Formats: sequence, C-alpha cells, structure tokens
Amino acid sequence: MRTVRLLLLALGATAATYGGWLLLPQLGATLPWLIAGPLLHDVLVAPLVGLVGLVLGRLVTDRPRRAWITAGLLASATLLLIAVPLLWRPPSAPPNPGLPDRNYPLGLAAGLTVVWAVVAVALVVGTVGRRVRDRRVSRP
Repeated sequence: MRTVRLLLLALGATAATYGGWLLLPQLGATLPWLIAGPLLHDVLVAPLVGLVGLVLGRLVTDRPRRAWITAGLLASATLLLIAVPLLWRPPSAPPNPGLPDRNYPLGLAAGLTVVWAVVAVALVVGTVGRRVRDRRVSRP
C-alpha cells in the first residue's frame, strides 16, 4: 500500500510540475485570477453561504426538506459559478461558425428553473408520502 501511495504522490507531483511549466508563459495574465478567485471566495462567497445556511437552519427544521433545499442551493451555486464567465465578459474570440450562438442568460434561467422544479416536486412528494404514512399508522 505504501508503494502505491508513493507512486501516486510521484505521479501527482509530476503532473503538477508539468501544469506549472505550461502556466509560466501566461503567468502575468493568470496571476490576477489566481489571487482574485480565493480572495473573492473568502470575502464574499463563504460569508454568504454561511449566512444562507444559518437562515435555512432557522427557517426549515425538518431534515428531509432541508436536505432537498440545500441540494437545490448547491446546484444553483454550481450553475451560477459555471455561468459567470459566460455572462460577465464578451467572448475573447470571434464566434465559431460551426457552433450556434447561445443565449446564456436564458440557458441559466432554464437550468435554475429545472433545478428548483425538481426540488419542489421532491418536497411535495415527500410531504404527501409522509401524510399517507401518518394516516396509515394512526388508523386503528
């Protein structure tokens, strides 16, 4: 097992070194992103997620419901993080004639709608299922 771990460590270190070597020519353009990303996360995203979690914990006390809402929030955050570069700045290259132009804001809205529709259906099905179970148990 130790040999496998050492081999994986060597392989990972080699891949990281090669990636760093490839990054060197673009370091001037990449450095602001490498600094701003973690800084933005620590200053804005982490406190916002903590605040939403605190409010969610106070408002939703039922664990299954809280789990579905948390999953919806995580999926929404992931979609938003993926969409930020596409929504924030114009494309840096001319459009590829082989690819159709996309309406990214509409795609983001559709993705968020699907995520929250699934969460809503799961909450309704869970509530109805719980009520049916409770009625079966309460009957003599």
